[in-house]
Amino acid sequence: MRAVDIIAKKRDGHELTRDEIGFIIRGYNSGEVADYQMAALLMAIYLRGMTIEETLALTEAMLHSGEILDLSDLARPRVDKHSTGGVGDKTSLVIAPVVAAAGVLVPMISGRALAHSGGTLDKLESIPGFRTDLSLAEFRATLEEVGAALIGQTAEIAPADKKLYALRDVTATVACRPLMAASIMSKKIAEGASGLVLDVKTGSGAFLKKEEDACELAQIMMSIARGMNRECIVLITDMNQPLGRAVGNSIELIEAFETLKGRGPDDFNTLCRELSAEMLILGGAAADAKKGRELYDELIKSGAGVEKMRAIIRAQGGDSRVIDDYGLLPRAAQHQEVVASQTGYVQAIDTEAIGRASMLLGAGRARLETAIDLGVGLTVHAKIGDKVERDSPLVTIHFNDSARAEEAAADIRAAYSIGLEHTAPPQLIKAVIR
Repeated sequence: MRAVDIIAKKRDGHELTRDEIGFIIRGYNSGEVADYQMAALLMAIYLRGMTIEETLALTEAMLHSGEILDLSDLARPRVDKHSTGGVGDKTSLVIAPVVAAAGVLVPMISGRALAHSGGTLDKLESIPGFRTDLSLAEFRATLEEVGAALIGQTAEIAPADKKLYALRDVTATVACRPLMAASIMSKKIAEGASGLVLDVKTGSGAFLKKEEDACELAQIMMSIARGMNRECIVLITDMNQPLGRAVGNSIELIEAFETLKGRGPDDFNTLCRELSAEMLILGGAAADAKKGRELYDELIKSGAGVEKMRAIIRAQGGDSRVIDDYGLLPRAAQHQEVVASQTGYVQAIDTEAIGRASMLLGAGRARLETAIDLGVGLTVHAKIGDKVERDSPLVTIHFNDSARAEEAAADIRAAYSIGLEHTAPPQLIKAVIR
């Protein structure tokens, strides 16, 4: 069996066998298959697609390239959530402590900012001392101690996926649905989750702009979950405008803390509530979505959610005082407002452009090794459907570099479409697939 023959077979539109997929993933993971050969195969897959059987085989090959955690002896359901990425999406920072406070284990392996999309790990690392690089033994111990742990992908978990994702990022193959599905599911199954709630985003700020593409990805991941005997629920959610008001790292962390205290933006709190309700169902803590929502409300109102977040921060080496003293977090030195050029209604927002503006300030990275400025970001004042007056603020920019701020401001102005006719806000939750 040769890599070049497998590449040619997929290039010509034929279905690869399980053995062929296993061979090339093992070879790439060991270094026997070169980057340029895998890049050629990725592009062939991007152009030719994969069947469900191929995608399941790819997921299994990536899953078995490293260690698979067995947490069954902890004798509690283990449920995680994954989002396909967006702008202002900080739901993990609320969901993990709330669901853990209900007695469900939440083993969460998260990612970093890339392109226009923020990363949970970068937000958490705004907390002084917080460790996202726990070993698998520490990850397991933290789960046992506090019921939740939030870490980055380790060398032991799906290492083939880690290599493939870096290659996909530089070969324009990130938004390939079979590759996305295999990447997500291999990591989530390897971390020991028995149930998974997926937040698949669609719209101008999502990687999948069209709703039908998001639904197709959802169905692929559901098929993988069934094939691997895992419970799975998928929500298709809107990303035609930033989620919540904060876009950045420490600024998003503050918004998550405020939400845990019952003071979060309505749209962000609503999505956290719905995702938590589904996780509570899979975790056996709620009989249905209505009961799950009620339990979420109770855990927020009682303070159990925010107290669980304190425990998570302490367990992972962080300074839990940040929950009450935001001055301990990195903050930008300067700010300026981007204002509306006319009176009218916000009719549309190019949300990817908003994400790019935040990245330009230093809140994101163009390359994985780029250093992030944890204090910079945006506060979004005007959302779709809002009435704005001429010279009223659309967005506040929090920055440390004036030249970058001017470039970001130009992107933000261009991102807003304002007209005389009122436009209804987009529906936040478009579908739930069980």
